[in-house]
Amino acid sequence: MISEKNAFILHWPKIHIYEEFMIEKLIYLEGIDPVALYGVNNSRYERIRNAFPRLKLVARGNEIKALGEKNEVINFEQKLDLMISYLHKFNNLSEHDLESILNDDVDATLKLSEFVDDVIVYGNNGQPVKARTVNQRKLADEFRGNDLIFAIGPAGTGKTYTAIALAVMAFRSKAIKRIILTRPAVEAGEHLGFLPGDMKEKLDPYLQPLYDALHDMIPARKLESLMEDGTIQIAPLAYMRGRTLDNACVILDEAQNTTVGQLKMFLTRMGKNAKFIVNGDLTQIDLPNRSNSGLSYALKILKNVDGISTIFFDNRDIVRHRLVSRIINAYDKADEDNNKDSKI
Repeated sequence: MISEKNAFILHWPKIHIYEEFMIEKLIYLEGIDPVALYGVNNSRYERIRNAFPRLKLVARGNEIKALGEKNEVINFEQKLDLMISYLHKFNNLSEHDLESILNDDVDATLKLSEFVDDVIVYGNNGQPVKARTVNQRKLADEFRGNDLIFAIGPAGTGKTYTAIALAVMAFRSKAIKRIILTRPAVEAGEHLGFLPGDMKEKLDPYLQPLYDALHDMIPARKLESLMEDGTIQIAPLAYMRGRTLDNACVILDEAQNTTVGQLKMFLTRMGKNAKFIVNGDLTQIDLPNRSNSGLSYALKILKNVDGISTIFFDNRDIVRHRLVSRIINAYDKADEDNNKDSKI
């Protein structure tokens, strides 16, 4: 017969061993919106918590604390890392993917590791943003090996959209810390002074294509937060003067409308660990004197500088409505005919 004292001695080591294997882990959800992980009204959080009944989970903002047996906590952390990786790579975590991860489905890991051809980044709802043409792919390739890229070509070839996708990709991978988008405030036949509102309201319509591209790739709430803290900045070119742009991907759009001095000012803003992409269409110069285009001048004097790549997009890269390519071809032919007539 075992006495109460001996019973306590027999049971005590088991309690001691159990406590020894209990751990507490605080995990930070870096670079993601907690709502994207936990779901609206914490609907997904409840599903995650139910999948780990032996753990005590406490979520507050961008932190989640797990308390329980060591092996259970490690298993939870591994699956949580997989969920976060899905959000980083695909910008989305579907209900199917969540269940696959929680149920140790091999396909979940395979999907994350497989190479997806031509995908630059995943936009909202996990939609892939791809390099869709030869020169878009070339821009993506050159981005890896060059710190300054000139992307030249007609409207509709995806120069700006591809450049912004590359910037978002670099930001998500933590290669850079900021995205800065800019363009000169030069009117295409309109006059800023006659537009209503303050200077920001006057300029926002000229910057709208940049906003549109970002809204396709970053959820509205997250984008608003990144713009409020200055991580993503959209501003007229004049606002770049005097700055040094470190750890940033900087995109200059509509560069054909810069003067020689403006483009020189912009290019000399490049700081440490910076990537610059300069987009322009030399057929759409809106300056009073077309020969003053800073883009034309820069292409001539920088063409042999190491570390600078120039990509010329053409009508084959147009990804808008099929009529856009035909329209541009018609205008190009008319310009050629007019030039021939003027030489006669």
